[in-house]
Amino acid sequence: MGLVMAAPAAASMSVQPVAAGVYDMSAGRLGASSAAVLGLIGVVIGGLALARPAGRFGTGSGRLGTTVALVAGLIAMALGGLVVATSDGGIGTGNGLGGAIVALVVGLIALVLGGLALARSRRTA
Repeated sequence: MGLVMAAPAAASMSVQPVAAGVYDMSAGRLGASSAAVLGLIGVVIGGLALARPAGRFGTGSGRLGTTVALVAGLIAMALGGLVVATSDGGIGTGNGLGGAIVALVVGLIALVLGGLALARSRRTA
């Protein structure tokens, strides 16, 4: 009887989330980091498109900068949201939750900058 009662307790202990090590690169950390870097690329290109509308990344020829900023921001927000939705623990457990929140914010900034550059290009055309 005691053996039967101990089995569910041992099973429930194995499903507890385990924090990743300090130097371990878990899947959550990798996804959140790549989303944050992609969002940062979108912010930089969106800022260049907004600051220099007739430049290489601007709105002058084909709206390359605005499109790249919008797509990078959208992908960064989607990947960051996926990591937030699937993370097991809180911030500091190694599941990438902190980086995913940063990726959501940076992706939103990239979307706003790309949208502003796109509105400017439509207004001047």
